[in-house]
Amino acid sequence: MSLNKVIISGGGTGGHIFPAVAIANKIKEVYPNCEILFVGAEGKMEMEKVPKAGYKIVGLPIRGLQRKLTLSNLMFPFKLISSLWKAKRIIKEFKPDIAIGVGGYASAATLRVASRMGVPTLIQEQNSYPGITNKWLASRAKTICVAYENLDRFFPKEKIVMTGNPVRMEMVNIAGKREKASVHFKLNPSKKTVLIIGGSLGARTLNESFKLQIQKLIEADIQLHLAMW
Repeated sequence: MSLNKVIISGGGTGGHIFPAVAIANKIKEVYPNCEILFVGAEGKMEMEKVPKAGYKIVGLPIRGLQRKLTLSNLMFPFKLISSLWKAKRIIKEFKPDIAIGVGGYASAATLRVASRMGVPTLIQEQNSYPGITNKWLASRAKTICVAYENLDRFFPKEKIVMTGNPVRMEMVNIAGKREKASVHFKLNPSKKTVLIIGGSLGARTLNESFKLQIQKLIEADIQLHLAMW
């Protein structure tokens, strides 16, 4: 199989964006001449982070629904229709071999249109409990890549491939970075260090678990660094 052009769509949070960048990096490693285009949501984090990673991105005007009646909710149908039309134009002009969705509002519009236009679609689910977008796209996706077991509760079992979550190589290649990190975060390099990192709904569970165990960590003379969003 050869890939010449790939669309990767989604974002909104780092939990969607950075796995998407990791996927793009791996594609470029295997297919150096492959052209990759990201499709995100206007005004969201991906519009800044993706170009910094070295990839081109275009934005859709799509927005999510709020839990209360707002002007944004009243505009939702118009922004959705506009996003679907723009996604159709992007796919028609770019002509991707495959469209990959990582979750988020932009991927809902992009992959829905892509599947209707006959472009194979793949979704990557980072969580043990899928988001609304990926559950909605699952019926039309050709392949569903997951990081946890038992997701056949939400997705067609025959489409699931256990891949784990994509990780950027700079997060793995940490040789020589411990000393720099100790200085940057003002940590004692001679002590054992625990990094607690999480986001979205998972951050609350981690915070509560951390509070219950903090005394044990203090007694063990372990230093902590928390990174939550």
